[in-house]
Amino acid sequence: MMGEIVSLKLHRKRKERAAKEETAAENRAQFGRSKTEKTLTEAKNDKAAKDLDQHKREE
Repeated sequence: MMGEIVSLKLHRKRKERAAKEETAAENRAQFGRSKTEKTLTEAKNDKAAKDLDQHKREE
């Protein structure tokens, strides 16, 4: 029984394509949003930071 012959060049190219597709998906999620969605996310993050700051103890 012999193993299947694998082209390392094709394997490397497939791996690079998969990595590029993953990066593209992340960029689509980050930059492919409407202005309303961006402002809503920013407001939620600001509120979370403000709420966290309110729980800090002063010394």
